[in-house]
Amino acid sequence: MKLASLKEGGRDGALVVVSRDLTHAIKVPSIAPTMQAALDAWRTAHGELASVFRLLNDDRLCRCGEERAFALDVRQLAAPLPRAYQWCDGSAYLHHIELVRKARGAEMPPSFYTDPLMYQGGSDGFLGPCDDVPAIDEAHGIDFEAEVAVVTDDVPMATDRDRAAGHIRLLMLVNDVSLRNLIPGELAKGFGFFQAKPASSFSPVAVTPDELGAAWDGGKVNLPLISQLNGQRFGSPNAGVDMNFDFPALIAHAARTRTLGAGTVVGSGTVSNRDPQAGSSCIAERRMIETIESGKPATPFMKFGDRVRIEMLDAAGNSIFGAIDQKIVKYTGAV
Repeated sequence: MKLASLKEGGRDGALVVVSRDLTHAIKVPSIAPTMQAALDAWRTAHGELASVFRLLNDDRLCRCGEERAFALDVRQLAAPLPRAYQWCDGSAYLHHIELVRKARGAEMPPSFYTDPLMYQGGSDGFLGPCDDVPAIDEAHGIDFEAEVAVVTDDVPMATDRDRAAGHIRLLMLVNDVSLRNLIPGELAKGFGFFQAKPASSFSPVAVTPDELGAAWDGGKVNLPLISQLNGQRFGSPNAGVDMNFDFPALIAHAARTRTLGAGTVVGSGTVSNRDPQAGSSCIAERRMIETIESGKPATPFMKFGDRVRIEMLDAAGNSIFGAIDQKIVKYTGAV
């Protein structure tokens, strides 16, 4: 099943069921007005939404109550969850962290191999898949980060990894926008990211795990995550390869001392493979590789007008989540 949120009806958008080929959608207010409402009532809403999904795939002119299906323009979509109660982003690909530390001559602490890194990002307003990414200053080091994320139902505190797998309800793609040149100063304070992590962006649709077929093994998505920068391939690492902590492990880590409310979003961190032919899922990683190989980075961070595209295709070449396709623009509001 594929679900999305239209940019209407308030900050939380209007929930729609989307056809498998991403061409049509239908509102379902009689089942759940918003994505969050559907997640809050998932036990009952899931079956009804799945019935509409089957009907929509069979009949592009189907109805749900008073609502009729319509041709979908992804530019009408907000993030699947336009805002969420929690956004917890991990760093599950240790190859990425190893490169960061190697580029500055630092060793990996042993605990990094057993205890995931995770930070809690801002979740009060996510960007839609085709929204411009506003930035104040190119000197901040504007970067994209291509990731996969899961959305949970209610997860009790102290849930272990085995039980955590049963709390995954939806999957999405992420562009976790980062301002790289602000990160060192923030981390030096010893209190984590804040200004270096503006609003993240998510794919047009969120999908239930069954939509991934054999590519979903219960904890990882075994497909390449494709990133393009200004129309040129940047990387296509496989999200199921070199993932040291799978999603159940990340959820269990997040829930160690707190409950996670329905609608919690848990990110994988930058997808990264050890195979150099896979490319990278962020500019910072490419710059780290360049520094290790030649002593200095060569690839610049993003400028105003640059465009990033993030997508995942199934074995037949069909887009699963739709594409995140965004342009970097100068912020012109109040400063």
